[in-house]
Amino acid sequence: MTERPSRRITQKTLLTTAAVVALAALNAPAVTGFAQHAYHRYEINQPEYKGKYGHWALATLPDQHHLNAIHAILLHTGKVLLIAGSGNNVKHFDGGVFKSTLWDPATNTFKKIDTPADLFCSGHTQLRDGRILIAGGTARYEVLKGDVKRAGGAMLVKNEDPDQARAFPKGTVFRSPAGVAYRSQFAVHVPAAKKTPTSRGGNVTVTASEARVFVEAVEQGPLGITNTTERYEIQGLRGEDADNLYGTANKLGLDKKDFQGVKDAYEFDPVTEKYTKVGSMSEARWYPSLITLSDGRVLAVSGLDDIGQVVPGENEIYDPATKTWSKAPTRYFPTYPSFFLTGRGKVFYSGSNAGYGPADKGRKPGLWDLTTDTFTAIPGLNDPDILETSSSVLLPPAQDKKVMVLGGGGVGESRTATSRTAIVDLGTKHPTFRPGPRLPDKTRYLNSVIMPDDTVFTTGGSSGYRGKGASDILRAQFYNPAADTFTPAAAPTVGRDYHTEALLLPDGRVAVFGSDPLFADKADSRAGHFEQRVEVYSPPYLFHGVRPRLDLGGRTRASRGDDLTLGSADAARITRVRLLRPGSATHVTDFDQRSVALDVIRRAGTSLTVRIPDDPSLVPPGRYMVVATDGGGTPSKALWLRVR
Repeated sequence: MTERPSRRITQKTLLTTAAVVALAALNAPAVTGFAQHAYHRYEINQPEYKGKYGHWALATLPDQHHLNAIHAILLHTGKVLLIAGSGNNVKHFDGGVFKSTLWDPATNTFKKIDTPADLFCSGHTQLRDGRILIAGGTARYEVLKGDVKRAGGAMLVKNEDPDQARAFPKGTVFRSPAGVAYRSQFAVHVPAAKKTPTSRGGNVTVTASEARVFVEAVEQGPLGITNTTERYEIQGLRGEDADNLYGTANKLGLDKKDFQGVKDAYEFDPVTEKYTKVGSMSEARWYPSLITLSDGRVLAVSGLDDIGQVVPGENEIYDPATKTWSKAPTRYFPTYPSFFLTGRGKVFYSGSNAGYGPADKGRKPGLWDLTTDTFTAIPGLNDPDILETSSSVLLPPAQDKKVMVLGGGGVGESRTATSRTAIVDLGTKHPTFRPGPRLPDKTRYLNSVIMPDDTVFTTGGSSGYRGKGASDILRAQFYNPAADTFTPAAAPTVGRDYHTEALLLPDGRVAVFGSDPLFADKADSRAGHFEQRVEVYSPPYLFHGVRPRLDLGGRTRASRGDDLTLGSADAARITRVRLLRPGSATHVTDFDQRSVALDVIRRAGTSLTVRIPDDPSLVPPGRYMVVATDGGGTPSKALWLRVR
């Protein structure tokens, strides 16, 4: 006979069950959330999920190699140069702490690099031999109104002596008629005055030369404020020198002092892994854009100058052969304008930019012919004032001559953001932007990376200015130019907004760096911190089986127009071959990257022959990754080739 439970046991069981039910009810949201998180973690690690959406993983950085990555550049050694400079940290700037790190993604190893100056917010691009040109950087951090202790501003140093130029060191003192002293914050060189012959008997007229330098009052407080034009004597000069050399200024005040740029430029050698100083620019630049032209020279555009104003259209060209700069056509653009090489001496300005400059000046996209110095505006974008912090990319393959702009926001600290994308076909007779598919969210600071399978991977960004209101977007997607659609990708785990970069790596993965939010919470009550973690994305094609193998037969160099024979046991299944120019990213701008299609002209067993286009505006000189892709979109690992 079955034994029945006692009344006491039954009551105990009922009480225990009731307690468990009550506890579960009280904690239902937490339990449900935990279960959902656990299931999501399980799901994203399944082969089927990875094969459809890809997979994210955090790189392991030793503590001593953590840095605020402001610039990320892929080198032809396969390593990534991460430049922080002072890393948007005024204490590092004041202490002269400037950082760069080399990361080898193949071995996940790191190396500190001696950094000669504050390359924070400089411009950079690849040179024709694979070295990296870095120009500009930070001479001074901004100081907000109310925190400015010494009156200051621009001083014009005049020279009326036609027989000699003069140089004045940093710290030179200029004294007003009232005896107020101001000290120069930088060294300044003043050319000799200009002699102009007159039409009468060999006489000449002399026109004073001038150079600009930023000065600050020696004493703190309002005594140094002046709003009138004055002539300032230069301390230490006597006699004719004192008559010929002097300063003039219109306004010296306690207003907000913006970031100021430097004129210095450096080359970084990926082989020696060292910086070398080269010729200085004529203009100081902070937030400049550098773009390699079809002949291998480099155009430098815009930036904040040595007094914190947008460079007023004074552009320059760097010659790697002489390591010197010369004047380029004059044209005004806001800082970090996005440019794409489209022809010999021709560049396209997409309208994307990263900040400083008025809303009604230099914002409209267009084609700029440097040879004739003509600018042809491109219509189709009704709101060019929401292109700030947008992303721009030369869609693959580059032969199609199509540029896409993605997202963006209003000028300055505007709350406006957009999900708009637009595409322009520069190969048509009358190029006009047309609408593209919408992004899933209104997005600023979106990273866009050209992939080996002719898609564009986009990730991160925020809907608010510098991530305000905890508005980072944990989302990624692929744009397919052939289908003109977005498809979702696995979501990143780290938010990215201002000061973020993304690069395609030689093994086909994408690495994402940086992020510099103003605040850390939705209420904007806690200060944000710079994101030093590196997250690496493995696209779905890395989970689709065996990758095609590729061999250059020891060849490391080629010229435009050459035929290139590639050895591969998988030659029969290779459907396309691309030259991928390595990325050089900062502030969500990367116009070094491009994908050039190589026509397959012959197949023979375990080899195929492709032809490099002979158009220098399509294939500017430099180092490229050669990648072959099979019919399923799975790419080979990249091989490096120098194209001359």
